[in-house]
Amino acid sequence: MSRSSTAELARGLAFVGVAVFFFATSPVLTRWAAPFTPFEITFGRMVVAAFTILAFLVVARQRVVLSRADIPRFFVFGLTCALHFLLYISSLSYTTIAHSLALVYTAPVFVTLLAAAFLGEPVVRGQWFGLGIAVAGVGLLTGFEPAMTPTMAFGDLLAIGSAVCFGFYSIIGRRERGRYPLLTYALAMYAAAAVWLAPPALTNLTHEGITIRAVLAILALGILPLGLGHTLYNASLRRVHPTYVNLIATQEVTGGIVLGYLFLGEAPSAVAIGGALVTLLGIVIVLVCRQDKTGRPAGPQLGPGGSA
Repeated sequence: MSRSSTAELARGLAFVGVAVFFFATSPVLTRWAAPFTPFEITFGRMVVAAFTILAFLVVARQRVVLSRADIPRFFVFGLTCALHFLLYISSLSYTTIAHSLALVYTAPVFVTLLAAAFLGEPVVRGQWFGLGIAVAGVGLLTGFEPAMTPTMAFGDLLAIGSAVCFGFYSIIGRRERGRYPLLTYALAMYAAAAVWLAPPALTNLTHEGITIRAVLAILALGILPLGLGHTLYNASLRRVHPTYVNLIATQEVTGGIVLGYLFLGEAPSAVAIGGALVTLLGIVIVLVCRQDKTGRPAGPQLGPGGSA
């Protein structure tokens, strides 16, 4: 490997490492955004993220490459993005950070299955093994949790729904990545998601108990995990093999749990830790076993960012 290639690899790994830190701030910031509703939080962070990407475009002196014919397409694309983030943020109101992150990170399972269904990409034998382990981890996480309640189960269901939506969101990103420049795609996606979220956000406005911390938390959610985190993640994908980028990105689960404990005092149960570890093991196997036609590993590109 040449010196320039080594430097690019190191830069790409550094990008995804910083991106994971930004992703991991999402659960704590979401909790701090109370008493705003999940609709308001998701809408607010999408608007902030769109303006963040717009700022990147201005600084980079790039123009938005979109035509009128693209608007209806992104209106549909934006729905998958809106649902992914809305369900994820909503899940944190009902279940623990450990459960929510571990279940949302089953997204590669759905990416693999949807890629087979819609993109004709075969599921290799090792991936089926990884899928089985991931499912077993989810079963351990949700079926043997001593603190499990109907409310917690509902939150877990929302997190799984978020993972499914992220699967569709990722397949769209994978299919459209050659059609639009990265920043144009991200801006259009976040703006379209904000359009979908505007009506429920405006009809569920919070009028009491609003604090400066809650407002700053929403601003931070748009800038850190979404605007900066997703941009760095995708910058890494352009320099490092997607398999390794996605493997590093799974550490959002670890980071989110640690930050939740440090800032919110939310200590995960032993069962939650065990279930999360088994689930992540399954995801790692799915990613590592992903192969292209030449037999080299080719982990799935998860669209314009990670799950946070």
